[in-house]
Amino acid sequence: MNSDLDRLQPYPFERLRNLFSDIAPAAGLSPINLSIGEPRHPTPQLILDAYAAALPGVGSYPLTAGLPELREAIADWAIRRYRLNGLDAATQVLPVNGSREALFALAQAVIDRSRPARVVAPNPFYQIYEGAAILAGGQPTYLPTVAADGFRMPFSEVAADVWQEVQLVYVCSPGNPTGRVMTLAEWKQLFELSDRYGFIIASDECYSEIYFEEGKPPLGSLQAAAELGRERFQNLVMFGSLSKRSSVPGMRSGFVAGDADVLKQFLLYRTYHGSAMSVAVQRASIAAWKDETHVVDNRRLYTQKFAQATPIIATRLACNVPDAAFYLWARTPGSDTDYARRLFEQKNVTVLPGSYLSREADGGNPGANYVRIALVAPPAEVAEAAARIASLDA
Repeated sequence: MNSDLDRLQPYPFERLRNLFSDIAPAAGLSPINLSIGEPRHPTPQLILDAYAAALPGVGSYPLTAGLPELREAIADWAIRRYRLNGLDAATQVLPVNGSREALFALAQAVIDRSRPARVVAPNPFYQIYEGAAILAGGQPTYLPTVAADGFRMPFSEVAADVWQEVQLVYVCSPGNPTGRVMTLAEWKQLFELSDRYGFIIASDECYSEIYFEEGKPPLGSLQAAAELGRERFQNLVMFGSLSKRSSVPGMRSGFVAGDADVLKQFLLYRTYHGSAMSVAVQRASIAAWKDETHVVDNRRLYTQKFAQATPIIATRLACNVPDAAFYLWARTPGSDTDYARRLFEQKNVTVLPGSYLSREADGGNPGANYVRIALVAPPAEVAEAAARIASLDA
């Protein structure tokens, strides 16, 4: 067996099950689970119709590179969304089976095991980054994102000798769990570091379409690169997804876009890996990427929930509406695990302890004394959960 598997840590939701294993929630209260970032809004009918119409396509093998029509739909969407001068559908876009699978696979494709390989990630972080680094033979290097620094990744604090060994940097913007969006100045700094040290940037932007003011979408990495004159998107791979944007997490449909040289090698890897997307999913994805009406409706629901729930939850837990995404990163009055246990036991509401999303670094865990609250349930359920959180004994 691959000995690196022994280095993987339990997934946060496995730890959460263990945390609750010896307690039972209060009787008479329906369960409300706000721990996992799984969208629960209705899937748009246009996507279901396109999927059903394409089902006969399962009679043939799909191409790893995907249908040209899908790559073109994604490229057209990205050009509109990020105000790009262009994006070559044939060389700078590749459909993937959800951003999670691709975030993991990219590390396996790009890390050179013949030399030291550090993989930088924010802390707290999406655990796939860590697992991808370990199983690619890399060493995870965590950059704490803390409130005192506005939840920024502190690139300036990394020593030059460490950067010399970095081969891959994961960033998440809008961030999980903080919801923070990187600024143009931060992208400029990261691009300059990439030019100097030669590492690849993996920009996880699966929450990019969940924001709260129409006409003011979050800055994306491709947009930042274009604004800074980096039209080839050198050393940059951006990850997008329909899961959150279109409420279709079970469809497992996303894309990567950016540096054509990196994507050429990534496609080679995926050809051997066997990661081709079902034709039916591709056809449904085309319909999704070509339509924005359902995305606006989706955002409206999240905006409503944040406006209703945040002031109520803030009466007990310090929190603010994020820049984007659908999480509240809320400060707890003491231990985050103790708080999560009490909330589950007394109110039958499940949230995720922030320490489960983080690693010890520099003598502390930057996720400690926080909980991540995913406002993914229907509005009435979120409102009920907020009321229960506000009524929990201090």
